[in-house]
Amino acid sequence: MAISLIFSNLIYLQSAYAENPQPRKIYSGWIPYYSVKTSLPAALNNSDLIKEVMPFWYTLKYSNSKVSIIDLYTPANPSIPISQPLATMRSAGMTIIPTITDGTDKLVLSNLLSTDSGRTLAVSAILDLVTQNNFDGIDLDFENFAFVDGNTSWDKTKPYWILFVKQLSDALHSQGKLLSITSPYLLDPATGKKGYYVYAWAEIASYIDRLRIMTYDYSVAKPGPIGPITWTENTLKYAVSIMPASKVFVGLAGYGRDWVTKVDGICPADVAKTVSPSAKAATFIMSNAANLAAGYGATIIYNEPYQEATFTYQKTYNGNTSGGLATSCVATRVAWYQDARAYQARAQLVAKYRLGGIVAWTIGFEDPQAMANIRSVALSIAPDIVVSNLSTNANELNYGEPINLSALFTLADKQPISSLPVKLEVKRSNDSGWSEITSLTTGNDGKVGLQLYLGLNQSIRFRSEGTWDRLEGISNEQAIKIKPQIKISAPTSVQLGGRINISGVATPGKQIPISLERFDGKWREVSKSVTDDNGRYLFLYAVTSGPFAKMRVSSGASTSAAVTVVIR
Repeated sequence: MAISLIFSNLIYLQSAYAENPQPRKIYSGWIPYYSVKTSLPAALNNSDLIKEVMPFWYTLKYSNSKVSIIDLYTPANPSIPISQPLATMRSAGMTIIPTITDGTDKLVLSNLLSTDSGRTLAVSAILDLVTQNNFDGIDLDFENFAFVDGNTSWDKTKPYWILFVKQLSDALHSQGKLLSITSPYLLDPATGKKGYYVYAWAEIASYIDRLRIMTYDYSVAKPGPIGPITWTENTLKYAVSIMPASKVFVGLAGYGRDWVTKVDGICPADVAKTVSPSAKAATFIMSNAANLAAGYGATIIYNEPYQEATFTYQKTYNGNTSGGLATSCVATRVAWYQDARAYQARAQLVAKYRLGGIVAWTIGFEDPQAMANIRSVALSIAPDIVVSNLSTNANELNYGEPINLSALFTLADKQPISSLPVKLEVKRSNDSGWSEITSLTTGNDGKVGLQLYLGLNQSIRFRSEGTWDRLEGISNEQAIKIKPQIKISAPTSVQLGGRINISGVATPGKQIPISLERFDGKWREVSKSVTDDNGRYLFLYAVTSGPFAKMRVSSGASTSAAVTVVIR
């Protein structure tokens, strides 16, 4: 199916969520390569809550002394070019921070990062991926350290991991890109409790922009909660104690687990290995949980201490033994998952600790009520809207003249915002982005003002940083045109039939078009040229009439003084 058909049928949220205040954008999550057709529409339908997404599309490989970033998206979606979902996400205003997993074997990545050359190879490959696709950053989900390599390797891996994160951070930040780390949980080392300390949160805190905590998979081998609230909160407490809370994202499980706890009878051969108390738990999508319970007449119980839902049911399996005899068994199964109430409880942790937000594995697994509950929390903690208006005394100046700037910062209800740090930013014609030139603070009236000298044509604006309490405030842009100052030099006299050497400099005047003009009742152009890189120019004007020549040089609305040359 063509992507245009997929996305033309998306239902975007309407005016119900278009009123002020807007909900705080606290929701983020992964869009796996194998579920783009489900996850991306879900993200778009909740775009009022989502600031950033992590396409789960890449894995790192290392072989033959070469680091490669493997594209998992394209083989899974051959009919939908990767450019199309990226364009869709960008058009929705989402920050795109793709995830890279560790696709190597046991200890391969750890050993690679243990050398300067290996870290450089990995950083270079990741940076190339980001810059070539104009991603906003990268998310590292290197889980082999935790779950494959074994904890006996952690002491060796940890210092090289820190060096790698620093090196990658420096490379990404030099390009204006973000570094996100996805990690299993840690707890305060002072407690002596289990945690995946190889990820060294405290040591990498200053290098990273996002920490996405996998506060799920608490219970795997035996029945229990996916991510109990107290456990979740304890790892959050540690995270916000060692880094700004705005960097921290709490993980939500969009899935549940379903364990077999008892089997009565002899199960058919085709399910005997999976329908057993010793077998791995089955998984189900959170949005299917209620139907699963209802299908077997089970009652869903909300466990208050864990802030998760659970239910028990019995399932009958009919079939044949390996010998071909008819057989049957009844399995008692216990399911745990995070329902809409659980989602709300974890969203409230965002408010309690002023976190960066929630991160869901994966977007599209949730049910509508869960998103409604998150939205209610996001609305209750919505940041104030900042309104800013820039005023100038002119938009066209002679070179060397000052411009007077002022700006007013208010809340949406027009209440002035006092003591607000703001930045004056400029962007010239060749600039890809805005650059800060000075910082100011609003007065009690919400105003800032200053006098400024500008040497080149450029646009200006005022901007205040976004905080937990307020959104970023960006004023209107004003384009300022600087008229060059043109100096002229010419001889006082020249013979009829000779040439007048007219020279000078325009400031600023690098490679600007200029005209030589003569006055004979009115000014008329007699020659054209372009200044050099230093703004200098030279005209050689042939004199064919006298008794004098009145000359000047112009560029746009700027003109030099007039000079009079006597013709002998």
